[in-house]
Amino acid sequence: MGDFERNGWCIVPHSAAVLDWAHAAYSHALIATQDPDKRREWLRHNGTWFVGVDALENAGDGSISGVPLPTEGIADQVSIPASWHRAQVSVVYEGYPRQAAQDTDVAHRFRVNRCSAHVDGLLGEGDPLERHLREPHDFILGLPLNDVSACPLVVWDGSHRIMRVAFAETFDGVPPETWGDLDVSAPYKAARKQCFDTLTPRQVVVRPGEMTLVDRHLLHGVAPMQDGETIPPEGRMIAYFRPEVADISDWLG
Repeated sequence: MGDFERNGWCIVPHSAAVLDWAHAAYSHALIATQDPDKRREWLRHNGTWFVGVDALENAGDGSISGVPLPTEGIADQVSIPASWHRAQVSVVYEGYPRQAAQDTDVAHRFRVNRCSAHVDGLLGEGDPLERHLREPHDFILGLPLNDVSACPLVVWDGSHRIMRVAFAETFDGVPPETWGDLDVSAPYKAARKQCFDTLTPRQVVVRPGEMTLVDRHLLHGVAPMQDGETIPPEGRMIAYFRPEVADISDWLG
């Protein structure tokens, strides 16, 4: 609990029950990443990232192929949702990130140099680009499906507090039901720059059987592949759950 509150993330220690879930989900994730329709929809960055939103066919209780999703390790830290959404299957392949035709030079450099650091739930819209709170997540739960150390999660310890203050000031006096209408690009970028200037990024390698619990306001990203690293043909595979808050006004809590 201390690490989660202080740093904005923590690793939930290995358990046999989580490993069983990861093994069950792995085969379903493979099927999803090989589906032609899903590949057309979700492959990005010249074929080096499968986004895979809602691609895992888990049940509403989080189970997969009858194997339950263990939540004992996080029940003291977050509210367990009454129903789980279908998990994202995020897969990184050899060479990540390769620049695709639609990737601007600026965006590609940010992905390489800053690991595409972001706060989840703020969606880019329009031209010029605006950012809006469209998905007010409660927390992020990551479960690695295979044992790969390349391209790990990158976090900025304590950034959740900086980002939370910025969002609280931005939404001060704004009715919660209209928060999504407000373009938060300017305060978001300013707070993100403060994190870059004052905090040191940390790479987090997590193994099957462990889980990563991430605060909804934490700045995080994915490290680019480095020389000497290897990724198997099926890619580095992680399942992510991002349940939304029941009441959007709780998102700043």
